[in-house]
Amino acid sequence: MNSSDKDLFLSVPRQPKCRYSSLYSDDELLDDDEPNTNPADSWQDLGINTAQGSVYLPAAGRLPPPTKEENSHQSAVIKAGWLDKNPPQGALYYQRRWVKLDVDYLRYFDTDKEVYSKRIISTAFITNVSSVGELKFEVVTHNRTFLFKAESEAERNAWVAVLQDCTKGRQRSSIVNPLSPLTPDYQGYLELRGLRSKLYTVVVSDKVFLYKNMEDYRIGVGITSIDMNVGNVKETDRRSFDLTTPYRIFSFIAESEQLKDQWVEAMREAIGEALSNSEVVERIWAVPSNGYCADCRAVKPEWAAINLCVVVCKRCAGEHRGLGPSISKVRSLKMDRKVWTEELIQVFLLLGNERVNSFWAANVPPSEALSPSSCSDERRRFITNKYRHGKYRKYHPLYGNQKELNNALCINVQCSDVLETLSLVFCGADVNCSTGVVDCPSPLSLASAHSQPLQAEFLSHNLNTELPRSEVGGAMEAVHYSAPPSVSYNGFLFKTGSMQRPPESKAREEFSRRWCTLNDGCFSYYESDKNSNPNGSLKAAEIVCLAVNTPMKHGYDHTFELYSNSERLYLFGTDDEDSHKEWVKSIAKTFIPANVEPLLRLSFERIGRLKYKDGLNLQTPKVGWFALVGSTLHAYLEDSQGEEIHLRKLQELSIQQDNVLVLVERGRTLYIEGERKLDFGGWCAAIQRAAGSGGDTLSQQQLTDKDIPVIVHSCIEYITQHGLTSEGIYRKSGVNSRVAALCEAFRCDARSVHLREGEHQVDDVSNTLKRFFRESGEVVFTSNASREWLSTAALQEESKKISQYQLLLSRLPRVNQATLEALVNHLYCVQRFSELNQMNIHNLAIVFGPTLFQADGKDYTAGRVIEDLIQHYTHIFEVDEQQLKRQLDEITAIIKLHEKLNNKIPGTVSGHFICTVYLEEKNDTAEQHVKIPGSMTAAELTCDILDRRKIPVKENNYWSCWEVSEKDETERLLHHQERVLPIFHSLGTDSYLLIKKHLAMEAMTVYLASKVDVSKHGIMKYREERSIPVLGLSSGSFNDRYFILSAGSLRMYKEVRSNRPERDWPVKNLKVYLGIKKKLRPPTCWGLTVVYESKKQDKPERQQWYLCCDTQSDMREWFATFLSIQYDGDVWPVDGLQQTRMSRVLDTHHGNVSLIPLHGSENEMRNSVAAFSQDALALLRDVR
Repeated sequence: MNSSDKDLFLSVPRQPKCRYSSLYSDDELLDDDEPNTNPADSWQDLGINTAQGSVYLPAAGRLPPPTKEENSHQSAVIKAGWLDKNPPQGALYYQRRWVKLDVDYLRYFDTDKEVYSKRIISTAFITNVSSVGELKFEVVTHNRTFLFKAESEAERNAWVAVLQDCTKGRQRSSIVNPLSPLTPDYQGYLELRGLRSKLYTVVVSDKVFLYKNMEDYRIGVGITSIDMNVGNVKETDRRSFDLTTPYRIFSFIAESEQLKDQWVEAMREAIGEALSNSEVVERIWAVPSNGYCADCRAVKPEWAAINLCVVVCKRCAGEHRGLGPSISKVRSLKMDRKVWTEELIQVFLLLGNERVNSFWAANVPPSEALSPSSCSDERRRFITNKYRHGKYRKYHPLYGNQKELNNALCINVQCSDVLETLSLVFCGADVNCSTGVVDCPSPLSLASAHSQPLQAEFLSHNLNTELPRSEVGGAMEAVHYSAPPSVSYNGFLFKTGSMQRPPESKAREEFSRRWCTLNDGCFSYYESDKNSNPNGSLKAAEIVCLAVNTPMKHGYDHTFELYSNSERLYLFGTDDEDSHKEWVKSIAKTFIPANVEPLLRLSFERIGRLKYKDGLNLQTPKVGWFALVGSTLHAYLEDSQGEEIHLRKLQELSIQQDNVLVLVERGRTLYIEGERKLDFGGWCAAIQRAAGSGGDTLSQQQLTDKDIPVIVHSCIEYITQHGLTSEGIYRKSGVNSRVAALCEAFRCDARSVHLREGEHQVDDVSNTLKRFFRESGEVVFTSNASREWLSTAALQEESKKISQYQLLLSRLPRVNQATLEALVNHLYCVQRFSELNQMNIHNLAIVFGPTLFQADGKDYTAGRVIEDLIQHYTHIFEVDEQQLKRQLDEITAIIKLHEKLNNKIPGTVSGHFICTVYLEEKNDTAEQHVKIPGSMTAAELTCDILDRRKIPVKENNYWSCWEVSEKDETERLLHHQERVLPIFHSLGTDSYLLIKKHLAMEAMTVYLASKVDVSKHGIMKYREERSIPVLGLSSGSFNDRYFILSAGSLRMYKEVRSNRPERDWPVKNLKVYLGIKKKLRPPTCWGLTVVYESKKQDKPERQQWYLCCDTQSDMREWFATFLSIQYDGDVWPVDGLQQTRMSRVLDTHHGNVSLIPLHGSENEMRNSVAAFSQDALALLRDVR
């Protein structure tokens, strides 16, 4: 411990029988001081030496501690008690100190009766508080550590906890901090009489702080503070003066007479500050906008124009006085205590400078606006224009119509909207007009009678105010005034902090209980029902959306969200369902216009306003009101009486890049614009969710305009186009994994699934349709009516049977009826081409009977119903014969077109193509002709070729499929999940597919496994593909460039130190080939050819360039990183090719097995169905 850590004492004559009190801490010494060897004598009371101006006060002359009233301005004490403090240097004992903690300082004293501390430590500078050793804890600042010892462990822990809580998250905000917004009024060194050293003294606001030196001031560790509300300053000599308090006399000596005068003035101003009415100003400043002058934006304004309801600074207040009291009644926030009634304070808290300036300063040109540095002439001109002439005010719609203005004033003073009253008064309403009510003849008496004290307070200060005299040009249209909505509700809710993004899920602990009120179009929330000042509020005009969350989404059972036009989200919750419903209803009624009130009768999950475009006018957006109920969007568009948009019937639902939600119905497109990101994002998510499948029943699916599930319509359309000639359609099984994937895609968003020939297989699609009906949450015939349908099949008389089927059909729900009709129509068409597909009525009935009735297939009754529906289709569904004939003719034309195309293009009728693939090298012996379906992947093709040649696949044999270009002397590894057929169609005459081992794959996987980051960077030699038009030759040379390959892009820089990339390509659009053409003369043999192809359909773009690496391992690492980023780390199958091989064998065999005989009698078919239903894998056991 160095000398700065020794005790610090005043040098005074020793009087053993009298105790004295030092102003200095016991853990520091002034220069040349020695520690007191007798701790018992370290605090002794000495008599005042008036000649020396001593700082000591006799014990007999002491006053009692300050009363509560005198000390009320100080920060409340959080904790106080006795603690032992660490001894000074060389001492072996702890010193007992009385310690106090408030929000700003930790102080310690000799006794609990002392007023002035031995040490103050700013809590803003405390960096750590922790327990150390037995009963001890330390308080750490930036360069000092204070050690304390408690009497018990519980007391020690209590001190640590309260100190940590007090200092947690605090910044340097002490009023003595040089960086504080409260800049010291005066500071410097003063000599305290009786000491050989000077003290750094700081006067700030209503306090004086004493420090050992400037450094201690900067680190927030001082000696004591003096509250000037009990102080008095008296000049005693040419350079000296006394600061007298009831507890001490501080005799200071300045460096010069001039400095003494400045110190005296500063301390007297601090006394005036302390004696002023600080309570009012602090309350007024609690509204953030009141902390800045309403005219020039100067900070901490201390004056107000009480009739204009603005808070202004001292300089602007002088100009307000120049207007005269008939225009502006200026009062001090600190000194005019009597004028500041509780009602007047509440008026200023309710309005605030920001809201009031929305009227007074609604149209201020930037060139005329004031700043804190504006001169007096500029202030006078601006304030005169603003308040005497009303030049910048926002004109009320009733301006110029005196009768309506007076009527509106009489109506409005009966509610709590003071800002509206201010607008009416300063736009010409007569404060003293007649109300027509005998008991309440004036607006003031009317406000009092309706218990509106704030309205009455405002009116009382404007009974004789001279109103602005300027006029607006042109005639003002007369508008009849209607009272604002009067909805009132209050109660406790639980609230989280406001947010700028939608919350995922909030736990119960994240909510705080708040008292909430809804009055006259203003929703406010308070700390408790005892508080008069709200923590926050939302005006009805600020609310743009109200969302009701699903139960249990957050910690409370029932929650709702309010979205404001300032991009904030407010979340409230309660466990009381009735209270929740009442709050939602009341808030919605507050901000929803009267002309769209029918929306309030709906059980909406989201309601609010949005901008939209539709019809022929797509230039100017209009405002509409929307409510989302289930899968229906209710909308009140401009000049409409309300309409419904069935989201599950939309033909298209998409979000454009410029924040536009596009809803395409039959014959109409609606564009909903995102004016605000927060609530628009919520609307988009809710509408997309509502437009998707809502469950397993037919009515909960995405539907066509004819009420047919989109999945049913899509599958039927695809099979009609591509599968009616497929032998055994609906009887052969598809590949289970692909069927499951299709079902999941339809379930997520059926509207976005587009079935394409070559990409999807007929048997996969047909099995998807069957699985949908089999796993549907309800039978298409409905559970209640299924028995009636089955019993109808037993009727012998054909006419009665058809009539009964028609009756049952008419009883079905609309969606079920439309779905059944569409399916039976499709099956009727299938059996009409049974000579091609071998699926007659019996075969179809055997397949779809158990499927549609979700039966086990043991009983053929279900099949007989389907057989009857197909056979008597035209009568049961009352089909137009001519329309049916046209449909069959169209199908016949489609079949003929497919036959013609299949004769021209090598392949099969089911979309397969015959392709040539080579094994290991290109020669006649390695050539393989393979039938490639559109869904075949590179891994499946590889396994197929290896199976044909009976080549076993070992664990470390990385057999792969490659795209080889002889012309470019390059080869590209096809990803194991990449579809082969599109690659085959894109190959030129000098390119082919090759199956061979990837010798570097193991090294690549090891390298990728060792990487911490997915990105890679380094120097490579670069050359771009450029051609000389005349000769058709490429030009250019290889140059060093610095590349950064990240998850999103490949960026090229001229050098490592470059800040801006020369080129930037998206990684997903790149194809990377191994090798470079030799004629380009690459500097090394380890090169990559990179091709960029843009995805833009309107402007396709293709670029090609070359990269050379210094080593083979470097090239391998770059290539591996490209693959890893492009395929999200899935470079090679986790289980190798073995799993692909096994699933391929199972799927292929399963797909080729005839689960039901294609030919045979009805009994044979029934037996086959029953056998398969009992043991579905029996037929697979014989497959070898």
